[in-house]
Amino acid sequence: MNQSKITELQETLQKNGADLAYVADPGRIAYLSGYSSDPHERILALFIPAVGNPFLFTPALEIEDAQNSSWTYDVLGYLDSENPWQMIKEAIVSRYQVPKKIALEKNALTLDRFEILQSLFSGCDFSMDITSTLQQLMLIKTDSEIKTMTEAGAWADEAFRIGFNAIKAGVPEAEIVAEIEYQLKKQGVAQMSFDTIVLAGENAASPHGVPGTNQIKENELVLFDLGVIWKGYCSDATRTVAYKEPTAFQKEIYDLTLLAQETAQKAVRPGVTAAQLDAIARDVITEAGYGEYFNHRLGHGIGTTVHEFPSLVAGNDLVIEKGMCFSLEPGIYIPGKVGVRIEDCVYVTDDGCVPFTKTSKELMILD
Repeated sequence: MNQSKITELQETLQKNGADLAYVADPGRIAYLSGYSSDPHERILALFIPAVGNPFLFTPALEIEDAQNSSWTYDVLGYLDSENPWQMIKEAIVSRYQVPKKIALEKNALTLDRFEILQSLFSGCDFSMDITSTLQQLMLIKTDSEIKTMTEAGAWADEAFRIGFNAIKAGVPEAEIVAEIEYQLKKQGVAQMSFDTIVLAGENAASPHGVPGTNQIKENELVLFDLGVIWKGYCSDATRTVAYKEPTAFQKEIYDLTLLAQETAQKAVRPGVTAAQLDAIARDVITEAGYGEYFNHRLGHGIGTTVHEFPSLVAGNDLVIEKGMCFSLEPGIYIPGKVGVRIEDCVYVTDDGCVPFTKTSKELMILD
């Protein structure tokens, strides 16, 4: 549980005249409460009053797990046969009286759930959006968080090792994915941070392609994009390797992508902006004549969820600070020919950055 961040949020609520905050995003709930869960269609919510003790609201089948986490306040739950919203209203009113102003995560709350809240608390002011407040609270990682994320990064390195060893002619992409996740589970890694991506040859020209029956062939590049969830924190990294000797064109695209990634990574330090980092990587690729094939942002924040604030993209003048964690992942995707992406997630230090993953970024030629 992150009591200091809960206190900061309560101070923000007090300054803005809000009685209560409703946190709905599971990743942010995990960050504040210490309890991590994917509720699927069920309701998982954290209610934090401006003054007083917060409470966690979970499906009944998760109550014991939540109580056994680092969360020290009340945990309330509901059966599938019960009306959770009526129980939420009764819990709020009995603890804090009828709220006049409830702050919401407007980028995490669905429209139907917002309309239910409006019906429960008619006349209540829902204008305050705490999305950016929570993003700022989560932006600077502590030494403890960075330690855990470094461990998650080491598991991503292990996943690469497993995947590279599984490459053989005729092996389908999906089979390599299965081998990676099976071997990690045997070692105690319960969950990947997103669906593992293994794409070979032309398939890698789709930045978020889906691994399938496409088989590994000689003289092709193979793209791996993967990460794990470890002690509630995510890793995310991408490597592209060659199976047998690559062509001169494949090497050219790889070397250019690597130059863009390493140039941006060397430029990371407190004081530079997110937009500047994106431009540094993008300019390398654009000046070489492949700018149109780098069709996504340079990176994203990472922490208790794999995609967090900030976004490293043109127009974002956020100033980079020590303790921020984000990805640096330029790519070149030429349809029908080749796709290369190289990614490290890093944490910012006093004068640079350190990657969470250590797998070599030099082009590996696997036999």
